Amino acid sequence: MSVLAVGLSHRTAELGTLERVAVPATDLTKVLHELQQAEHVSEAMLVSTCNRIEVYAVVETFHGGLSDVSEVLARQAGMEPADLYDNLYVHYAGAAIEHLFSVTSGLDSMVVGETQILGQIRSSYATAREAGTVGRILHELIQTTLRVGKRVHTETGLDALGASVVSEALAAAGEIAGKHALIVGSGSMGALTASQLRKAGIGEITVTNRTEANAVRLAASVTEQGVPARSVPMDALAAAVERADLVVCCTGAQDAVFLPVHVPPRLGRSLVVCDLGLPRDVEPSVAALADVTVVDLETVQRRMREAGTPTTEKQTAKANGIVLDEVREYLAGQRSAEVTPTVTALRRRAAEVVDAELLRLDNRLPDLDGAVREEVGRTVRRVVDKLLHAPTVRVKQLAAETADTDYANALRELFCLDPQAPAAVTAPTAAFDQLKSEKKK
Repeated sequence: MSVLAVGLSHRTAELGTLERVAVPATDLTKVLHELQQAEHVSEAMLVSTCNRIEVYAVVETFHGGLSDVSEVLARQAGMEPADLYDNLYVHYAGAAIEHLFSVTSGLDSMVVGETQILGQIRSSYATAREAGTVGRILHELIQTTLRVGKRVHTETGLDALGASVVSEALAAAGEIAGKHALIVGSGSMGALTASQLRKAGIGEITVTNRTEANAVRLAASVTEQGVPARSVPMDALAAAVERADLVVCCTGAQDAVFLPVHVPPRLGRSLVVCDLGLPRDVEPSVAALADVTVVDLETVQRRMREAGTPTTEKQTAKANGIVLDEVREYLAGQRSAEVTPTVTALRRRAAEVVDAELLRLDNRLPDLDGAVREEVGRTVRRVVDKLLHAPTVRVKQLAAETADTDYANALRELFCLDPQAPAAVTAPTAAFDQLKSEKKK
């Protein structure tokens, strides 16, 4: 079993393609189950953000896993797999681990160093775990991944230089200090937008959302932080727009929620609309309205390309070094772990041999003194333990250091171990099997 990463992002696909492949929150569990039920996939996690859609899967074979994952993504987009291939990037085994660590550290983001991706990876893992599509391999990998992401930000200071996509979109909107902003959507992106607006000195915030209680909650939180805020129902969107200087849309809806009908005549008063949704929250024709400027993800991407980030080169180099060190350590740990069940099986086999010989001794010398028998037993076990200690410790070290030799198989051959013995050591419990079965239903 190996880890496979298949995805597309702002680096490989146009926004329109990302929109088609994006998985709305309401469909995440369904798509995760489709992935896990594929022939060559045993575990799966899906990351769907405003500028990337990625699947991390534990697969039996590379080609089989790639075919399964590609078919699910293509079906989600309403496309043929062949039409999607040109937009995909694929990483396998160690390369998949390096990619995941880089993504979580903000090194692959549209805005290098942004920290929002760390929370998005955590959220994606939680969703997959709730859906029952995470097993031991992905669980351990994501725990390590989150630690690596935190380490990169703590040790490099990259997050202090790297803004979020939200802050870049607001920068593209121009001067907003003292103005009135309307946030359409009150999820994690809406909360991040409110935070960035507060830092930019916004004068007042209005929040609207399809679930009104969520809008009320976000408005109350903003007010507590010192910025006047109120919530309005979605059917009052046009009235809220009339009062606003800036609108930020980030709903995660499948279809556009901000339409030309929601923009009353501005009479020379400018309005900036930031569309952070994927798929788009803003109907494209809004950009043609008088006195209205639309800032979308393509705008942010273009700004980042034109501006460049030369000041982050030192931090980026250090972050890349940390990622590579962590990848090497993780892979070494995995190789060592792979040989552990065989080492355990060898020790179990040795114990069985000792027990059999002591039983033979009992049969041949039934009158042997009990104290002597116990001392002989302890002596034999110590001899076996000492003989096995050095080679079993060394074989774990060698496995961690070298990827080219199958030390587990060498142990099985040398000591004539049953090939099924290591599998029995690591077999999942019946309770875990039952839990996975229940999650799939």
